[in-house]
Amino acid sequence: MNDEISKAVLKVINNAEEPLETKEVEEFVKKSLKDVTRTKLFYRLTMLRAEGLIKGKFVGPGKGVWIWWKKDAFSKNEKV
Repeated sequence: MNDEISKAVLKVINNAEEPLETKEVEEFVKKSLKDVTRTKLFYRLTMLRAEGLIKGKFVGPGKGVWIWWKKDAFSKNEKV
C-alpha cells in the first residue's frame, strides 16, 4: 500500500515504543490527516499486517480490541 493513510500509519507504529490500540493509532493519524475514518484506517492496518509490514493481534473478550506494533518490536535477537 502506498497511499497517505498507509504512510501515516507506518510512521505512527514504527515510531511507537510500545504496542498501540487501533483507537490510539487513529488519534495519532488524525493529527496529520483530517479525513480518515475508522473503517479506512482499520482496512489499512489489516492490509499492512497482511503484507508483513506491521504486526497485529486481536485481544480481549467479546468485541475486544486490536493492538498493533512494528514488525521487529519483539525480535529474538533483541538485547535487553
